[in-house]
Amino acid sequence: MKSDSNQVLRQVRVLDPVSNTDKIADVLISNGRIESIDSPIENVPEQTTEIEAQGLVLAPGLMDLYSHSGEPGHEERETFLSLASAASVGGFTRVAIVPDTIPPVDNPAIVALLEQKIETIRQEISQPLFPPSHLQFWGAISINREGQQMTELADLAETSIIGFSDGRPVENLGLLRRVLEYLNPLNKPIALVATNRDLRGNGVMREGFASMTYGLPGNPIISESAALAALLEVIAAIKTPVHLMGISTRRGVELIADAKARKVPVTASTTWMHLLLNTNALKSYDPNLRLEPPLGNEDDRQALIDGIKQGIIDAIAVDHTPYTYEEKTVAFAEAPCGVIGLELVLPLLWQQFVITEEWSALKLWQILSVNPRLCVHQPPISCQPGHRAELILFDPQQTWTLSTQTLKSRSHNTPWLGKQLTGRVVRVWNPNL
Repeated sequence: MKSDSNQVLRQVRVLDPVSNTDKIADVLISNGRIESIDSPIENVPEQTTEIEAQGLVLAPGLMDLYSHSGEPGHEERETFLSLASAASVGGFTRVAIVPDTIPPVDNPAIVALLEQKIETIRQEISQPLFPPSHLQFWGAISINREGQQMTELADLAETSIIGFSDGRPVENLGLLRRVLEYLNPLNKPIALVATNRDLRGNGVMREGFASMTYGLPGNPIISESAALAALLEVIAAIKTPVHLMGISTRRGVELIADAKARKVPVTASTTWMHLLLNTNALKSYDPNLRLEPPLGNEDDRQALIDGIKQGIIDAIAVDHTPYTYEEKTVAFAEAPCGVIGLELVLPLLWQQFVITEEWSALKLWQILSVNPRLCVHQPPISCQPGHRAELILFDPQQTWTLSTQTLKSRSHNTPWLGKQLTGRVVRVWNPNL
């Protein structure tokens, strides 16, 4: 009887964005580690599972910088198990969760409780082809939604949190200055959202020709750029490194480019939805397209794509935000903001950018795997002999239909529901940390 602790993949396309190599080879994986990459591998252990992998892609697991969990507080939207399962089948071996749960992740006792729940999932669930993803948590910066008081940052920094973020704007710049000064010596990542809620007003889509055409209140570009300019000034003065979340406008890209040129210590991400769609998609009034920040105009989308090519935008985030059918089945302007995406990002971005040769496959892995880890001070995963096998096997040609039956996520708020997609993860290796 063959042991599944050893596998050899024959003639698989091996992507390693760390060494920037893309080649066809045999790969031997044994007990959670990459033992050998060669062409061919002739001597394998006696009990080894052979996988014919021609046409498939073997590459490091992806990492999502920020997504939302229903649990605790809204388990009807998503549980840790459904989130970890959805992430795994989507190729995301690690997901960082923003602290907008009920209760929020704002003290060490909550972190310990969440750690216990996650460990239970990993011990009790046996899914050899799709082991649950590693879930990590952002610790809250402020205690309440008004954002007027810091959490006990030093105490939280001693826990397993990935870093600090509220997942929403910190508009009290005095508080933000103190936070950055306090966190500077603690060497924990900080992620901030750039939105001025006063300028946003009641806008539900990006202001422009499309918002006037569709008769929906517009959210002006300056709601992002004014807030971002203020954040960058504070960061430049304090010099504490910060990750900027959810950049969505051309002006935002320009401001970050200028800041990086001045050596301001920032990294930045946009979401996959802002790369695929623009405001024209809202002619359907699909409430699943109500996002925060909203979809941009076409020049915003193109600027984000160019920003990724130039290295101004470092990473792509999923910002997976589950809502129940009842919550989302309302008028567009009344719908809560957010869309699911962990199971969709890789196939849709592969089709949009790799198949069209706008990006190489290595570039896609750079911005979905390597750079997200670097943004939170974690070493990237390499696909080289001797390294831990945190890997995914992707079939870029497999077609499948997105349905409530094929989705692992408990919520189904996506405009691609019922559509046929091309590209699917067929196996994941994700040994315990």
